[in-house]
Parts: sequence; structure tokens; C-alpha cells
Amino acid sequence: MNPRITASLVLIATCALWAFSFPLLKSIEQLGRRNVPGNSSLFLSTLLVAYRFTFAAGLFVAGLAVRRARGLASGGGGDTPTPIRPTRLEWKQGLGIGIFGALGLILQMDGLAYTEGSVSAFLTQGYAVLIPIWVALSSRRLPGWSVVGACALVGLGAALLAGLRPDHLLLGRGELETLAGSVLFAGQILWLERREFSGNDSVRATTVMFGAMAATAWPLALALANQPQDILKAAASTDIAALFACLLFGCTLLTFPLANHWQPKVTATQAGLLYCTEPVFTSGVCLFVPGWISGMTGLEYPNESLHLRLILGGTCILAANVWILLRPPTPQAGT
Repeated sequence: MNPRITASLVLIATCALWAFSFPLLKSIEQLGRRNVPGNSSLFLSTLLVAYRFTFAAGLFVAGLAVRRARGLASGGGGDTPTPIRPTRLEWKQGLGIGIFGALGLILQMDGLAYTEGSVSAFLTQGYAVLIPIWVALSSRRLPGWSVVGACALVGLGAALLAGLRPDHLLLGRGELETLAGSVLFAGQILWLERREFSGNDSVRATTVMFGAMAATAWPLALALANQPQDILKAAASTDIAALFACLLFGCTLLTFPLANHWQPKVTATQAGLLYCTEPVFTSGVCLFVPGWISGMTGLEYPNESLHLRLILGGTCILAANVWILLRPPTPQAGT
């Protein structure tokens, strides 16, 4: 199979897994608010990022150590064991995507507390437009009509999925934070595909990314906590532990390495469009997962219902990706 098509299918599958993170994150934050009701939404959002990627980084460091130990045990015949330490370029790549990703997630999650989920989903997809604009400016070349058309289809699809109305788009705190997060996600996508990183080991780079995300979030979480003990108290729940395990193993440890390995095999513009399939899958996931979580935790989090907007919006976004996928690949400058 064409490597570009394989990469596209893997990234779409990754988005399908990421879709489960939205109801999981929302539920964990609501449960955390019960435990530490006097703290801000920004504290809870930041703390969740800190815990999520600290565990991910620790497990990946352990995995690298095991991989090296196995290489040493079977390294006869002159084979060189897999190094555990990241190279200079892997540090550079991992730190960049980690800082972009951590700040983007924190802003997106906190913005969700101050705006409707539909508006947040729509504004987050702004990176699909920001990336081709950046590529056009850096390469001093206008994007082709296929890119413009695909971006327009994605925008229409996101608006349909969100059920957007003109009176929804009032730029308050939530909307501004979500837009800022979208800019950071665009930076993360563009940083990951820089040509200088083409020889990097994606597992080591992802390990650095997880560590950078945790290191970015912990100082903010500590500064925002009303009391130091709130760091532990916020997570003190068996329900939170169960949901967090689903988030960690289903939406973090598998998805981010896949994205970091396969995304550079497509252009940043196509990656941005592919990632816009996530809200399509999220809409589908929210037809049944919130009810399951509510039954387990006692939260008031009803399932969403199937509607025509989901079908039309999803069709537009998927059509945009098929369109851009069938277009012959073109090199991107400035990255």
C-alpha cells in the first residue's frame, strides 16, 4: 500500500481512539471538582495534564530500558543494542512538540469550562486553516485549489457538527483560550514534521515529549492549587483512577507514539485535515460513552443523540480528507 495512504489510515485510527478522551477528560474533571470544589478549572485542567503525562513518561522510560536490556541480552554477532538516551535532535523534537502540546491541551481544557462544547470543537479545528496559511507564507506560494476546497469543507463540516449559530461566536475567555490552543496545536504539527528530525527514533522523541508535557504542567498546577494537599486530594477516587487508566492506556500510550511516527509521512496540511476527523469520532463516541460513565460514577452526563448534523458534518470532513488524499503529494517548504 502507498505509504501516504497507510499513514493517513493510521492517523485516522488514532483520531478514533483520541475521541474517547473527550468524555473521559470531562468526567475526570467533574469528579475532581467534587474532591476540591474551591479550586479553579484551570488548576484541574493543568493537574490532569501533569498526571497523565508523568505516568506516560515513566512507563516509556521503563519501556526503553527493557528494550535496551533485551538488545544487550541478544546482541551477539556484532549487533549494537538500541540506545536508551535520546539524541540532541530527539531532545529538540520532543521538547518542541511537548511544550506546544501541553500548553495547547491546558488552554483547550480550561476553555471548555467557559464555552459550549460545540463551539470548542469548532474553534479547535482552526489549525486546519492555520497550517496551510503558514505553509503559504513560509514558502511564498499560494495553496492549490484542492487545499482551499478541502479546508472549506472541513470548516463547513465542523460548523455542522457543532450546530454553530452566528450568535454562538462571542469571543469570551473560553473562545479565546480555545483559539490560542488551536494555534499551539498547529505549531505542534508543524514542529513534528521538520526535515531535520527525519532520522529520529519516534519512541525516544515521544518519551521526551511526555516528559516535557509533564514538566510544563507541574509548576503551573502547584502554583494554581489552593493548598498543596489538593494535588493529591483532587485525584483521590477509585472512579477517577478507573477513568484515568482508560485515558492513559487507550488514549495516550498508544495514540501519541503512532501520531509521532506516522504524521511526518504526510504533509502538515494533510495532517491537520486528518486530525479534523477527531470531532466526527467524538460525536459518535458521545452517543454511548457518557451514559456508561454516568452509570459507573453517578455523574449527570447524558448520552448525546444521533442527528442529521452529525451525518452531514462527518461527510464533509471525510470528503475533504479523501479529496486531499487523492491529490498528488507536493513538498512543503519552510518546515
